[in-house]
Amino acid sequence: MRVRTRSTALAASLVLALAAGPLAAPALAAAPAPAAARAATDPDATGPDAEALRAAIAGLPDADATAALVRVGGTDGVWRGSAGVHDLASGRAADPDARFRAGSTTKVVTAAAVLRLAAQGRIDLDRPVQQYLPDLFTPAFRPITVRQLLNHTSGIPEGDGWGNSFEAQYAHRFDTLTPQQVVRSAVAKGPEFAPGTRQDYLNINYTVLGLLIEKVTGRSYASVAERLVLRPAGMRDTYFPGTDPRIRGPHNHGYQRVTKADGTTEFVDVTEWNQADRFAAGDMISTTADLERLLTSLFRGRIVPPGPQLEEMFTVPANIEGATYSAGLQRFAYEGRVYWVKSGSRYGYSAAVAGTRDLSRTLVYSVNATDAKGVDTNPVAERIVLAALKQVEQE
Repeated sequence: MRVRTRSTALAASLVLALAAGPLAAPALAAAPAPAAARAATDPDATGPDAEALRAAIAGLPDADATAALVRVGGTDGVWRGSAGVHDLASGRAADPDARFRAGSTTKVVTAAAVLRLAAQGRIDLDRPVQQYLPDLFTPAFRPITVRQLLNHTSGIPEGDGWGNSFEAQYAHRFDTLTPQQVVRSAVAKGPEFAPGTRQDYLNINYTVLGLLIEKVTGRSYASVAERLVLRPAGMRDTYFPGTDPRIRGPHNHGYQRVTKADGTTEFVDVTEWNQADRFAAGDMISTTADLERLLTSLFRGRIVPPGPQLEEMFTVPANIEGATYSAGLQRFAYEGRVYWVKSGSRYGYSAAVAGTRDLSRTLVYSVNATDAKGVDTNPVAERIVLAALKQVEQE
């Protein structure tokens, strides 16, 4: 459950924030050429670099990824592209509209749902979560506000999972670990630090927020998130699988690169996996089109109404040195622009959303990374980010 190592790497630069991933390994067979893409057509626009984007996803599958789906949008211009394969066995082209495990981009939805409930007066961001969930924490924990959960300054330590290695977790991929079990394991460790004194990006904050949503509404997290966020954003291909290990509907397979005892490399299909323990922190299944809808609808005030609640998504704690996380997002300045971003990964899948607040440039990608939970930057995702955020004057 710990993501501190990856978060430290993410904080180094915008590229790392959007492109954490794997190491090199032997190359795979050549893939179909990238799907056709569309570039900005306004001759006066500073649009996406179509040539660089095509090059970024060329040559898949390779040792680092088996497929990539990319959407660059905004008022600057538009580009769409895909590359790689649906699965290694058949070698047929990747589905550009495929569903995938969206990982921690789920947190954007969870934060939006909490902030909508706050705008409705059903949640007070300054109220301690212990008052909403009185039986969840021990007396060892000082009062933790809802806002401190949203911006990862709660001091709650990580919860326990099935193990730290891929092999340990893979062995339990069809087993269920409930959010309640995860929270109990975290609480049993006692506080990591006093609330509001540090920022430590951990899934546990959003697992607790999911339980908070269920408590104040009397409904399941999935049903509330769908009603308050997915429907208003038009996210028709997004859902929360719960204990179902499958990805329903069209999807490209995910793989984990594993080095065997004899030194050879194999690619283990990890498409089916019970993600129940990720809950409101990371179990969402989505598409690049839906995540783009989420970003644009959210920034335009169509989900969380314009006002103090929406501002929480663009407010980083000012009193904590080095803080970069707001409610559901992360702030990064890159080449004179400020982007609000969120990345996420599950084994076999790495995804990210990013956008300027004025929506002049947005980026959504899904990369079927072969070491999606690794601490190093995924080369394919890195190339996508650098190409997508590059500004080119259209001739």
